[in-house]
Amino acid sequence: MKPGIYLAHKAVGATSFSLVHTFMGEVAAAGLSRKQLPVCHGGTLDPFAEGLLLLLAGPATHFMELLHAVPKTYDAEVVWGVETDNGDLLGQVVREGDATALTAEALDAALVPFLGWKDQVPPATSAKKVDGEPAYKKAHRGEAVELPPSRVYLHEARWLEHELPRRSRLRITCRGGYYVRALARDLGRALGCGAHLSRLHRTRIGPWEDPGPGARIGLHGPELLPWCPSRAIAGDEVNDLKHGRAITLEGVRPPDWRLPEGFPDPEAPVRALQRNRLVALLREQDGGLRTVTHLWSGL
Repeated sequence: MKPGIYLAHKAVGATSFSLVHTFMGEVAAAGLSRKQLPVCHGGTLDPFAEGLLLLLAGPATHFMELLHAVPKTYDAEVVWGVETDNGDLLGQVVREGDATALTAEALDAALVPFLGWKDQVPPATSAKKVDGEPAYKKAHRGEAVELPPSRVYLHEARWLEHELPRRSRLRITCRGGYYVRALARDLGRALGCGAHLSRLHRTRIGPWEDPGPGARIGLHGPELLPWCPSRAIAGDEVNDLKHGRAITLEGVRPPDWRLPEGFPDPEAPVRALQRNRLVALLREQDGGLRTVTHLWSGL
């Protein structure tokens, strides 16, 4: 049970926190406390969805914002003719429409307006906070929930296959914070027939793939945050960084993994690596590199 990022598969029906809870149980069984090795997930998946879930252990729990800014890829099944209140197959039907006129060409054209940076209203049953409480808790109590639109980014979207007029399979690549359920809802409204998701599979986050059922893969050292540039540092430089002093820009290496062409710049920090352990995140200031996140215990 080491600090780092773990690639895990979340099954349909499980909650994201259930995987965290299981991992925490293993941490306790190894004789470690939550304080010694805290654990969280790196971005939730709805219970009806499956696929890659990142478990962040130890100092890696500080990486949430860095993970938010990288590409996430989903395969989804869209059902035409029915809109539900939460955008998926577990919701209540709120609208039905005629999907018999749908064509592959019309569906290709319908995706185009959603590409790039857009405002998206999250589903009422999302984890977005309203007055300090997740929206889904209010919605499940029967309270009216009105969420403001969020600025989201859809990099790529293409249809994989159609079984019209019933359903279609879609693959998208987006930035963190994107709601595929909301995309299905909005496509159904744009096409005048209604739509919801019946399946959702997160297949990738950045360079990492879903390991599949029953598998879990630990990432450490240079494997962490490979879209960030890196800088090998020596002992005297560690001392400088620990005392708030800058080190030179010399020796900064480009990222080990490149984002897709045209994807928004995540403005990634520089990884400070000492003997293949990630010990700090740095940013350029006044011509040098200074610590913005210290990880001195090492990852």
